[in-house]
Amino acid sequence: MPKNGKVVKRELDDEVTESVKDLLSNEDTCDDSFKKSSLIVNDGPDDKDRDVEEGSDSEEERPAWNSKLQYILAQVGFSVGLGNVWRFPYLCQKNGGGAYLVPYLILLVLIGIPLFFLELAVGQRIRRGSIGVCFFVALYYNVIIGWSLFYFSQSFQQPLPWHECPLVKNKTLTYVEPECEKSSATTYYWYRMALNISDSISESGGLNWKMTLCLLAAWTLVCLAMIKGIQSSGKVMYFSSLFPYVVLICFLVRALLLTGSIDGIRHMFTPKLEIMLEPKVWREAATQVFFALGLGFGGVIAFSSYNKRDNNCHFDAVLVSFINFFTSVLATLVVFAVLGFKANIMNAKCVALNTKKIVGLLDNKIISHDLIPRHINFSHVTPEDYLLMTKIIREVQEDNYAALNLDPCRIEDELNKAVQGTGLAFIAFTEAMTHFPASPFWSVMFFLMLINLGLGSMFGTIEGIITPIVDTFKVRKEFLTVGCCVLAFLIGLIFVQRSGNYFVAMFDDYSATLPLLIVVILENIAVAWVYGIDKFFDDLKDMLGFTPYRFYYYMWKFITPLVLLVLLATTFIQLGMTPPSYSAWKEDLAQETSLSYPTWGLAMCISLVVAAMLPVPVVFILRYFNLLEEGAGGLSTVSYKKGRIIKEEPSPEDEDNASLIHGKSPSEAPSPMPPGKSIYRRQSGAGDSDTAPNGRYGIGYLMADTADTPDTPDTPESDL
Repeated sequence: MPKNGKVVKRELDDEVTESVKDLLSNEDTCDDSFKKSSLIVNDGPDDKDRDVEEGSDSEEERPAWNSKLQYILAQVGFSVGLGNVWRFPYLCQKNGGGAYLVPYLILLVLIGIPLFFLELAVGQRIRRGSIGVCFFVALYYNVIIGWSLFYFSQSFQQPLPWHECPLVKNKTLTYVEPECEKSSATTYYWYRMALNISDSISESGGLNWKMTLCLLAAWTLVCLAMIKGIQSSGKVMYFSSLFPYVVLICFLVRALLLTGSIDGIRHMFTPKLEIMLEPKVWREAATQVFFALGLGFGGVIAFSSYNKRDNNCHFDAVLVSFINFFTSVLATLVVFAVLGFKANIMNAKCVALNTKKIVGLLDNKIISHDLIPRHINFSHVTPEDYLLMTKIIREVQEDNYAALNLDPCRIEDELNKAVQGTGLAFIAFTEAMTHFPASPFWSVMFFLMLINLGLGSMFGTIEGIITPIVDTFKVRKEFLTVGCCVLAFLIGLIFVQRSGNYFVAMFDDYSATLPLLIVVILENIAVAWVYGIDKFFDDLKDMLGFTPYRFYYYMWKFITPLVLLVLLATTFIQLGMTPPSYSAWKEDLAQETSLSYPTWGLAMCISLVVAAMLPVPVVFILRYFNLLEEGAGGLSTVSYKKGRIIKEEPSPEDEDNASLIHGKSPSEAPSPMPPGKSIYRRQSGAGDSDTAPNGRYGIGYLMADTADTPDTPDTPESDL
């Protein structure tokens, strides 16, 4: 096809001899980028072909994945995100260790895989994006990537800048920064040096210029990777999806060689079976399953919409779901191994500090030397020695033991300090890495892993925003992607104020959880009850070539809607029982305190919930009253002929695709062609069937139908 923008004319040639196989092979040789093409419609033998100037009324080719591996990596990259590293280990630690894996696996099979399969099938069936809760999530999720970029940039120095508390010098004294001395070096660095956080959400404090630049860099990375859609992001996926696994495995091997790592892993796999029976554990497991797979965001459907219609999406659903689960377990092993190492270090410090207290009590004759076992050497007191001493002292001075102010110094107490989210990544983990040999190297690897995990999820999130808009309004994806990223960066400046961390927590709590639940419930009900589960099963049989297990029939129709409604009800109950609040860092106290949102903050929380769900009723109303038209080319297909792309009018197959959107069965969808007409040229020797030459689910490699045109050989091109 010429690239100089001239008029392209199509020649009707009765001597076309290419086989379907030859035409299929053209797919790989054609340019994968979007191309303009000429439109030809044959209404009858007397109608003339219409020549359409390139770029006027033609449509763009829908891109496709270069390979199945690229698609799987994209789905894995989207579903495996930061939550697998810092949310799942926290829930496992909090809810009974290894016992938490039991309800998680059960709920993964009952609601996770069926709903993930549902979204994959819907995207593959309708071949277009869908409404999801993406934009608000993208706004704050990229801020976390910005934070990781900041720590990544600060990791190229020895010692690491959060290794110890800074010293403050004045004219007469040099002393440790009070805020750091009251907390810890890593805590101080996070809240003061990185965020420079204000005391409350009401105190904006102006922009943090360091984080503003990091946010700009994060959105630039996303924009460059997404500017060509899956053609550009698909190639990045090979690195962004696989690199985190390399880092996690390296971290696991290194952590297992550290002192105390086995204590952490033993703590993880020691089940607390009594906790497993608590309803709260099952609710949190269901929530984690729901969010871990990225359900309701729109990214899963968007990625799946670029698949072939006969792709085995059931296999994809099971594969990606279990990859996600095993990634969470791998990350949990790494986290607990590192936290076991850190717990031993913190416990050793506790023993050393309290041993000094015991020596002071002995010197002041508050306790007797006879209480100290003779084998204990105060120059090197082990945790076991300290526990023995405190046990004896407690038995002898039972009434006065509390007044001695001796800490228990047990490793289990350190491991039970549940840490999640930014507290795990930017405080606990960074503190542990300061004790690693070659700590800058491990810090660089860790934060590069977080960046890649975040980018993988961001690609799916942005695709979930861009795809439905492009599919509906036919705008240029490049311009839309740049505009979306610029707008998101400008709105995201609210998160890089000194109070920005509080807004991140607000958006995470109120723009994602509740709206996502409601969107997926509506999605489930729309497919299983409005469109009809039987018709959807027929669609699946046509796509997959086999009927899915009856298990999914009952899951989609009864179990998953019921579980989701129960989860929604418990979420409302939790919101009602715990008024909206946030954790604020108090500089003078050097600790977090819980504060209630101001009136405008409460209004903003409610607005976030409403705004995140608003696209669903708006689009429903627009489509119900036919205010949002599909457009003439809305469901057109694009075909190849000798390397050229030729646009077709909507075919019956495409009308079938639209039928799911409008709630019709395929048989109810009207045919766009007059009876007896076909947009496919019949092959030489073929019968009168109007079936597409490359099968039920091909994209239609168009050859002009000469059966309805008179034999006029050597017709001059000007007469066409």
